[in-house]
Amino acid sequence: MSSASKGQGGTSTENASKPQNVQVSTGEMSRPNNLQRIQQKKNQVKSYPRNKKLEKLAVYSSCKHEACKCNGWKNPNPPPTPPRMDLSQPLATLTDPCRSCSHTLGAHVSHLESTPEDELNRLLGIVVDVENLFMCVHKEEDADTKQVYFYLFKLLRKCILNMSKPSVEGPLGNPPFEKPSIAKGVTNFVAYKFGHLGQKEKQTMYDLAKMFLHCLNHWKLETPTARKQHSQSDDVSVYKVNYTRWLCYCHVPAFCDSLPRWETTSIFGRTLLTSVFQTMMRQLLDKFRAEKEKMPPERRTLVLTHFPRFLSMLEEEMYGQVSPIWDMDFTPGSTPTESPQSTPTASSAPGVSGLNQFQTNITPTTNGTPEPGFTSINITPGLISSKRTSRSESGAEKRKLEETFALDDVKRKRVDGDVSTDTIMEIISTITDPDEMVGPEPSLLPAYAARDEAARLEEQRGIIEFHVISNSLSRRPPKQTLLWLIGLQNVFSHQLPRMPKEYITRLVFDPKHKCLCIVKDNRVIGGICFRMFPTQGFTEIVFCAVTSNEQVKGYGTHLMNHLKDYHIQHNVLHFLTFADEFAIGYFKKQGFSKDITLPKANYLGYTKDYEGATLMGCELNPRIQHTEFSKIIRKQKEILKALIEKKQEDVRKIHPGLTCFKDGVRQIPIESIPGVLEAGWDPQMEIGLNEQPMDPEQLYTVLKKLVHELKNNGSAWPFIKPVDKSEAPGYYDLIKYPMDLKTIQERVKSRYYVHIRLFVADITRIFTNCRAYNELDTEYYKCANNLERFFNQKVKEMGLIER
Repeated sequence: MSSASKGQGGTSTENASKPQNVQVSTGEMSRPNNLQRIQQKKNQVKSYPRNKKLEKLAVYSSCKHEACKCNGWKNPNPPPTPPRMDLSQPLATLTDPCRSCSHTLGAHVSHLESTPEDELNRLLGIVVDVENLFMCVHKEEDADTKQVYFYLFKLLRKCILNMSKPSVEGPLGNPPFEKPSIAKGVTNFVAYKFGHLGQKEKQTMYDLAKMFLHCLNHWKLETPTARKQHSQSDDVSVYKVNYTRWLCYCHVPAFCDSLPRWETTSIFGRTLLTSVFQTMMRQLLDKFRAEKEKMPPERRTLVLTHFPRFLSMLEEEMYGQVSPIWDMDFTPGSTPTESPQSTPTASSAPGVSGLNQFQTNITPTTNGTPEPGFTSINITPGLISSKRTSRSESGAEKRKLEETFALDDVKRKRVDGDVSTDTIMEIISTITDPDEMVGPEPSLLPAYAARDEAARLEEQRGIIEFHVISNSLSRRPPKQTLLWLIGLQNVFSHQLPRMPKEYITRLVFDPKHKCLCIVKDNRVIGGICFRMFPTQGFTEIVFCAVTSNEQVKGYGTHLMNHLKDYHIQHNVLHFLTFADEFAIGYFKKQGFSKDITLPKANYLGYTKDYEGATLMGCELNPRIQHTEFSKIIRKQKEILKALIEKKQEDVRKIHPGLTCFKDGVRQIPIESIPGVLEAGWDPQMEIGLNEQPMDPEQLYTVLKKLVHELKNNGSAWPFIKPVDKSEAPGYYDLIKYPMDLKTIQERVKSRYYVHIRLFVADITRIFTNCRAYNELDTEYYKCANNLERFFNQKVKEMGLIER
């Protein structure tokens, strides 16, 4: 059973430069209200009269009378419990005796008589912190946390007695505890992954990084006891040390400001981040999704679309063994776009047929003979050694293709008005430059580029590779093959959580199954597991997935194209797969259909049925080279465009104006207008276009009401106003004709729409643009579907167009 996991897209984001507006549940982050109350308490205490201040400090000051062991003055007239607001407590005097040792208040604060007011206020601030810690000790249920609270409580009490500044000392060490810090690592991550973007897109990524660091600085870590329930013992021991450091240097100082405070992201590094990241990411995203209805439209995109993508890519780099973002000598110049390119071999030379790039690369043994029993095939152009290396053989292949083209041209039936072969060859000769196909700047993709264009360019540069691999029971496979199989098993297990891991492992390592994998930076990022039935003429695709942080890059399409070319070479021209509800959309894009053309007798009993899945099939055309198909189609479009322009030059002619209307003629046949027939007009074109136009005022009233109802619909929030290009990176590179409800409303007011079909076209463009930019499982895609259904229903109810 196959499944495809895709990423998420968006059209507008919140201003991420204000991360302080992002808050999480009270159980996960510090409460601002508590901090305000603590600060108000400290301000109140500092405004006391001096006698009142001394009384407050005396409670925590030992008696200075000789041989007295009293550790704090106790008021002989204690306030009622609970305190009553209607009774004013009289101020104590320096002669009031202590209820414990009977010595006066002055004996407890004699060392403070000449103390400046500022120092008294500092000590009073510590007193408030001591009282808060005392409450924390009694309320805390976790033993480890309570122990730290009690240690800090005694530390602050000692500081009051000694009139010193608090400093946490002991085996915990001094911050920073690890380098590079989390903040530095995340900053390196943004430079590494997004340094090639434009200034505005890069700034959006930096704003997302600020949001993440802000959340982490205010995150309440889980206790070691809670973590012990789902982690290994050695991991918990390391975590407990970092948890204690976090309490002493980050969490407690947040509400006890007499302690020196550090930001979590500035003193901790990769160790702490990896231990809390997954829990934090899950709870953050759950919180954001639960509160999405309360968010303004601008903020929803940031926290529901861009932020999950950002976290997913950060997770990949964070847990990766070779990620450069944790290097002490990291420089912003080391971006992914600067990956070294492999030196092309003879197989990348011109004239080599694309199908001949599939060479079985049998790993030799020590004596130089190939090892049978397993297969490791490199199908990446430019990275393999082709048998066809000589110039003469390349020329022979080219002549063979030209002869085939000529033969097909002879057999093709001539059509009246068809363009001559000489004209076509003349046009082709003007657009053979590859730059004509991808635009003047190779690093930029043109508008409406094919889904696999970016992946194809990365493959040509050596950034990604494609390999067909399989296990063997008769011979030990190479270590690299086993590592790639393990990597594929991990990708499938992570991306297809509903499939049992044991089942995935069994099929991936089954010698009867093969796997086509994508390798990037010597790491598997996706692949397809399949089993070939050559005698039956079909292959069953079992698993298909690309790791989440590498999606929406065209890898899935290019992967399937490689698989198609591989099977054409092996003369297997049918694919079958059982697709779940999340994969049907992907397979439809790859040419699969629910209408199976393969006779049922060929596959019945060979495939396993899956409950809740849909059987889909794809028939391959052996004349198509799928890895270059979109490029060929694009070239054909360029040829057609040039032919049309040439045809227009031939038929373009200026005719004199019509003078018959001056003679009183009210109507003439369209075909009698000079030049209409020559331009290709056909009377059949008028069939079905006899709708009577609506009265302008009536049309204005109807459209005004319709726009109002659309804007008030619950699914209209992403389309209310134009997309901000700084908040949706690359949106206007992909969408050349943007549209939104605000623009449509302005056009209605200006009486732009003279016919209902113009209005329908603009509304439809909103939905088309949304689906082109966003993925199938995003909120925006669903909103487009919902609003489109609502619009169609309203149009039917109003009887505007029969749909």
